[in-house]
Amino acid sequence: MRSVLVACLALVATAAAAQVPEGPEAQGQDVPVAQDLSPATQPAQPVPTCANALPPLRTPTAFMPGEQLEFDLDALGAQAGKMTMKVQRPENGALPVQIEAQTNTFFSKVRRVNGVGTSYLHPRTLRPSRYTEDATENEVRRKVDVAFGAKDRSVKGDYVFGQRAGKFNYTYDKDGLDVAGAIYLLRQLPLKEGLPVCFDVYGIRRLWRMNGTVVKRERVSLPIGQFDAWYLTGTAIRLDKPSQKREVHVWISDDARRLPLVAVGTIDLGAIRATLTAYSRPGEKQKRAQGKEELKW
Repeated sequence: MRSVLVACLALVATAAAAQVPEGPEAQGQDVPVAQDLSPATQPAQPVPTCANALPPLRTPTAFMPGEQLEFDLDALGAQAGKMTMKVQRPENGALPVQIEAQTNTFFSKVRRVNGVGTSYLHPRTLRPSRYTEDATENEVRRKVDVAFGAKDRSVKGDYVFGQRAGKFNYTYDKDGLDVAGAIYLLRQLPLKEGLPVCFDVYGIRRLWRMNGTVVKRERVSLPIGQFDAWYLTGTAIRLDKPSQKREVHVWISDDARRLPLVAVGTIDLGAIRATLTAYSRPGEKQKRAQGKEELKW
């Protein structure tokens, strides 16, 4: 799950997280157990820590069980697939949010991906307790199960890629999120011009530090409608390899729904964009794009 699904799962963190360079698992070789990034084994020049934790979340919550968002994925200048984000019913005290992505026939000639990522969020803080991935990329099955420890700020996981298996154990700084749940927490931030946004995010068996800013409020025109939106931009840096950096650009509607409208990020093949094309929410009429208008802002 290194490419399209990773680049799109959370519209912010995922786009930033892609891509990890080709590793042994991509070539069918044995995969060693991931190293624990304890202070003693950090890079010689570690990534600067976040200056502040994320601010308190705004209320009420912008989303609820039953909400479903649909996106078109574009890569290499053409439509690459579809993505769906769903808020599930509470389960064992957690609020599951699920993101599913699948490439279309065109992009499958380049890379075939069909996968699901699920984040189990605390209903009030929206921090994850668990994150799972189940995807198939070019006929290789990839599964990951990650546990987040709030007390020791740990990120521990087990993964199976094809016939290969391994573990990883990381420690996040002030806020630790996952690629599927990050966008839901961002929807609840008290967005305003100049607000710094910094957190650690797990993606593709690595921990990344996302450092961004709310740039401005602007008008966005999509096939699904026009919105006043907050524009956020940032850079994600891989903690165990700071030379790996990815820019991210995101637009979130400035209304009670706080809809993730557009996200632009990069994967190994180039830029990829996710654009909202439909949404349905309990008690509201479903909204779906009808025309072929170009994205404008």
